Amino acid sequence: MPERTGASGAPGPLDEASSVYLRMKELFTGTPSRRRRATVRQDEVGGSKPFGSGRDPRGLGDVVDALAAQLGWTSALAQSDLLEGWRELAGEETARHAIPDAISDGVLVVRCESTAWATQLRMMRQELLVRIGERFPEADIQSIRFQGPDAPSWKRGPRSIPGRGPRDTYG
Repeated sequence: MPERTGASGAPGPLDEASSVYLRMKELFTGTPSRRRRATVRQDEVGGSKPFGSGRDPRGLGDVVDALAAQLGWTSALAQSDLLEGWRELAGEETARHAIPDAISDGVLVVRCESTAWATQLRMMRQELLVRIGERFPEADIQSIRFQGPDAPSWKRGPRSIPGRGPRDTYG
């Protein structure tokens, strides 16, 4: 556990809040906290520079963007923005009939309310990919798959039987 010097000058353990602060400071500035302490001591000897480089406050959005980039979240955040912005991206009428379902391995899966809508959107695939590439380049969408509604399956259920099933019984 890191140590600090108290009012008496004797080293003591950091409390949890201080250690979290130092870790976040290290993440955002990219400088290890031990190295920073040495820099602070040098500044104390040579004098403080209140308006030196790196002292300006950063906006919260810049800090969150830097953290997301550092942790590798930009793609996941862009994909969620894409799912949220589907209505503006595809248009009001299309969004009423086609809903983005999932994104996996660079493929956006869009569930359509009918096979006619799925076929129509398949013809618009390239146009939609260009729009996605312009507005959400970090989402890394390579392809779009349009699915129509699922047809009912007669293979399972209370009245299904194993094998070939009922056939012509009139002889």
